[in-house]
Amino acid sequence: MVSNKEGILQPLNPADTFTLAMDEEIRQENMPGSLCGFALELSNTPNIEALETQINTFIKFFPVTQSSLQQRGKLFYWCQQENTRQLFFQHSCSSEKNETRFFQQTIEKILNTKESREQQSPVEFHLLTGSNKSIFLLRWIHPFCDARGAELILKFLMTDNPKQLEKFAAPFGKPLVNQQLDKYKWWQKIGLFLKAKRHIESIDQYQSIVPLDQQQLQQQPEKLSYAIFRISKQKTEKINKIARKQVGLTGASLYFLGCMMRALEKINSDFPGEAYCVPYAFNLRKSKVLTPVLGNHVCALFSQATREQVQNRSILFQHLKQQNAKVIREKMDYAFLPLMWAGSWLSLEKYGKTLRQSYKTGTERTSFWFSDIGPMNFESQHFFGAEIKGLFHLCQISTPPALGLLSCQFQGQLSLTYNFIEPLFNHQWIEQLHSFYLEELLTE
Repeated sequence: MVSNKEGILQPLNPADTFTLAMDEEIRQENMPGSLCGFALELSNTPNIEALETQINTFIKFFPVTQSSLQQRGKLFYWCQQENTRQLFFQHSCSSEKNETRFFQQTIEKILNTKESREQQSPVEFHLLTGSNKSIFLLRWIHPFCDARGAELILKFLMTDNPKQLEKFAAPFGKPLVNQQLDKYKWWQKIGLFLKAKRHIESIDQYQSIVPLDQQQLQQQPEKLSYAIFRISKQKTEKINKIARKQVGLTGASLYFLGCMMRALEKINSDFPGEAYCVPYAFNLRKSKVLTPVLGNHVCALFSQATREQVQNRSILFQHLKQQNAKVIREKMDYAFLPLMWAGSWLSLEKYGKTLRQSYKTGTERTSFWFSDIGPMNFESQHFFGAEIKGLFHLCQISTPPALGLLSCQFQGQLSLTYNFIEPLFNHQWIEQLHSFYLEELLTE
């Protein structure tokens, strides 16, 4: 990757501009932007020297890790930095500290650190060590990569064969959005644009339910917090069995999403609004392409169900299945391509409002953020000599909705990470929500 005389390493592609618009929306709320985290919980302290060596190898493979986002005219670019920045950090828990509190507070501090976009490192590596366990945290900004990219970065670090490392590559040629658009004639692109527009208009016919009352909405967001809940293997197996029965083999995410709608309705059926509306990501990148950075193709489709549908469990899942089948049948992910390309030319402020606000009501379109990464598998269950005991995900969220649920399965156990903004939500409220959610997941 070679920079030109202006220091530009790579232009921001249309899919990454989508995530950058959300970064700007979060920054406008005096929060750090679209910071994300992927954490491995380890049985002991890994081999730090070997880990640091492999991190340095990753940086050499991908010099864009030492870049920063800068605006040139209307567009954004990854630009070379004058000085090399430190990307690997160690945090040790002193013997007198409570380790559980140390890990929580340190991770929250990392994810809540505010820096200007021009100064912020696109990725950082943090090792938190205690006497009983360690946590390796990969912290990135969303335009740099998506969750799939973060997973590939970890796999790169865990690969010790130089020939296998050569298979990991930066994207080349046109961005994926442009590659896909090039397959269509100009009149077909107009047809895709109109199809996507009609889809959004259908979503906006209902006012979305946001799980916040007026008193909460008047509070200023202060920091991202998180709570992790792990489900036993026995209960996870039962949940997966129920999910297959309710939504089929390929629709597990719909089950987790629908159960959260019902849990929110149980916790307060007086939330204003007419329907729960939840964005979920689609990704056109081929699954076997090992492109960990700058390879995003992320945009939002929506699952939506009215309050009446949510209150009837069987009707809800039947509706979500039909809705999802229609989206696939009509190739709605491709229909959004012209909108993504057009959005990349808007100001971040205008693009952000377009993404978040209903055309009909001007209110927040999203009821909660959601991501189901599914089963996570690594070739080795060890990370530089330490056994991987668990993992979890983190992400900053816009306010409203100030609430996100990230789920995955590791070693046969369902891992649920609730990301929420304080003081709009607190741990007690999240624990109550989780009790309703778990009850829904286990309902046959």
